[in-house]
Amino acid sequence: MSFAVTVDLVMLTIRDSALSALLIRRAIPPYQGGSALPGGFVLPEEDLDDAAERELVEETGLHGAGHLEQLGSYGAPARDPRGRVVTIAYLALVPDAPSPRAGSDAAAADWVPVAALPPLAFDHGRILADGIERARAKLEYTPLAAAFCPPEFTIAELRGVYEAVWATRLDPRNFHRKVTSTDGFVEPTGRTTAGDRGRPAQLFARGTATVLYPPLLRKGQGLS
Repeated sequence: MSFAVTVDLVMLTIRDSALSALLIRRAIPPYQGGSALPGGFVLPEEDLDDAAERELVEETGLHGAGHLEQLGSYGAPARDPRGRVVTIAYLALVPDAPSPRAGSDAAAADWVPVAALPPLAFDHGRILADGIERARAKLEYTPLAAAFCPPEFTIAELRGVYEAVWATRLDPRNFHRKVTSTDGFVEPTGRTTAGDRGRPAQLFARGTATVLYPPLLRKGQGLS
């Protein structure tokens, strides 16, 4: 039995202190006019990663992401009314995300807070939920939160990422202590913010660690 292969993109960023996902409004059937994740069919001679990057540009006008990884595969027989379609989903984290520009088969594209998501086409609601949980879990044991930040950031900005992704408030002093004492998580740059209001804040960059030990768990670590 033959089947088609698509790629779908769970793109997340922080906008106005809220975790937000990139959604498009479909310009063509099925689900014309409905909200969906950006994505599309893989071309016959195309690598999956290349297809994901192409669809990102074609449907949104965005180039590149701070972090891109395969999220999973989804192949329920009835997930697409056009026929048997298997999709490979990607998780992308975008720092300082610009406003997207719709194109290709997308009539519109916009960042939508995950707390106010509309119903999504196909099984994109499940895919997006999986992507959000992957991001939340990986913030516990990897330095992935820095992918939401500019190259240099304050600890307060990093804490804002954790608060937005985890949807919870964290104690500033406890968070600062945990982050700066975790080997290889962040490194001081020797520079500070301009300090137009209040005291200048120390600037940090992402360190060399690929795994955080001990992890910054969502519960039971005295962060909240």
